[in-house]
Amino acid sequence: MINALNQTLKKLEWHIEKTARQHDYHTLFLLRSIPGVGQILALVILYEIHDIKRFPRVQDFSSYARLVRPVKESDGKWAGHTNKKIGNHHLKWAIKEAAILMLRDSSEAKYFVSKLERKYNKGKALGIFTHKLGRAIYFMLKNKEAFDMKRFFDQ
Repeated sequence: MINALNQTLKKLEWHIEKTARQHDYHTLFLLRSIPGVGQILALVILYEIHDIKRFPRVQDFSSYARLVRPVKESDGKWAGHTNKKIGNHHLKWAIKEAAILMLRDSSEAKYFVSKLERKYNKGKALGIFTHKLGRAIYFMLKNKEAFDMKRFFDQ
């Protein structure tokens, strides 16, 4: 039974990736250049973003991807935190998973997060790293450039 399901899943994954390559091959290639991002995460990010041009600013993308907490304002004054479920939770999951997988593979990422952990707690440090990765994905897709690890950690 499991072998039959595995064969069906392989055929399905092959068909989905073939369709994605026809849809937007360059963006899929750019997403696969991120360390830790494989076939499934690249497809999730690709299809949840659709077109990066629909986000005029990186702040809009970060908000849509739930990488920042929304702030409630009224007449320019702070009124609390609400709207926690606005945005795309699938995209948030994919970017967070990519950050965790990058931490597993990269010693530079581990060092960066350990520096953040000294100042913040472990969860906050991972959140900051995930937000940084989300911003990098936005600029990478907007400028149509492959992921550059040196540039990512220099900024």
